[in-house]
Amino acid sequence: MADFKELSRLLEEILEQGPAGCGCAVARNGEILFEEYHGVKDLESGEPITADSIYRQYSTTKVAVCTGAMMLLERGKFLLNDPIYEYFPEWKDTMVAQPEEDGSYRVRPAKRPILIRDCFSMAMGIGYGGTDYTHQAAEKVRAQLRANVGEYTLQQEIKAMAEVPVAFDPGTHWLYGFGHELVAGLIEVVSGKGVGQFLKEELFEPLDMKNTGYHYFGDIRERMVTTYLLKEDGSREASPYFQRDELFEPEAKYEGGGAGLFSTVRDYLALTQMLACGGEYQGRKIMGRKTIDLMRCNQLNEQQLKEFRNPYLEGYGYGCGVRTLMDPSAGVNSSVGEFGWTGMLGTYVSIDPAEKLSLVYMHNLFPNREAYIHPRIRNIVYGVL
Repeated sequence: MADFKELSRLLEEILEQGPAGCGCAVARNGEILFEEYHGVKDLESGEPITADSIYRQYSTTKVAVCTGAMMLLERGKFLLNDPIYEYFPEWKDTMVAQPEEDGSYRVRPAKRPILIRDCFSMAMGIGYGGTDYTHQAAEKVRAQLRANVGEYTLQQEIKAMAEVPVAFDPGTHWLYGFGHELVAGLIEVVSGKGVGQFLKEELFEPLDMKNTGYHYFGDIRERMVTTYLLKEDGSREASPYFQRDELFEPEAKYEGGGAGLFSTVRDYLALTQMLACGGEYQGRKIMGRKTIDLMRCNQLNEQQLKEFRNPYLEGYGYGCGVRTLMDPSAGVNSSVGEFGWTGMLGTYVSIDPAEKLSLVYMHNLFPNREAYIHPRIRNIVYGVL
């Protein structure tokens, strides 16, 4: 039987060929079972990682954003099957970039509008990267927006991106990308608040997440860990490129849905425990249990599941912004319906309502070594139960 000594051993092992420092915590039914911090926040200074260390969340931002959006769904502010153009009129006449056999593209009208559920489940057709027609068109739109207005807001980006032909008919494929920017924008439209303000008031403050946000406040800047680039020879080099910290400056305008938050292990443990415990946290009801069940319900068809899955995600489907376990026989020892997500720099959350269990792991490293680190952490934690 595993015990948490094995998790401590693994965290020390990780530091030998990976991040300079890391933090990990596990909680069940409101009780912290494990919390440790290993290594340093900066190799040059040697300052140790602590519970107060701040990590760039990148895509684990999605867990908070989609939670906030689902809170608005259960208040009747929108339905998953609503067309997105009802909230963003510019998106009414979506076009599709249809690839032809000769390598060219034919732009044609989409067979149906983009629905809100397509944005949550990454089935709306604009990805984060690539070289195809859609990606090139998106980059041109952003470049023109920067030329016209300089630093732009999320709402300005959403309106401008409406002219980009999507890569496929909405709802037919899975493509990781712009959908969650639309989800964050939806929060702003239906709540009347910026996404950062809404999350602060509705999630972060009720959950006592005092070290989480989009923009620096207090001593956050000084507590940020350094992001390192892991080279092929195993050495590490500080990498300002991957930090993108200019977006954290207090005067920065952009607050995204797919990335943009900073936080601590303890703060995100509070968010994950609320989701694991049916929407309750320290006696306070934050959201409904059945809404969380909907959030972690797989939204993908068989074709989309093939496009979504890779060895790291084998056995999982994708719900409203989160992976969700469908088939433990793929080699996963957690519960069916265990859900969460991962950030590009190595942040990881796992949430299990069946066990009222959640775990949070954080480091800032590129490449993040997720396929080696995260499943091993998960397997040890569930081996302790």
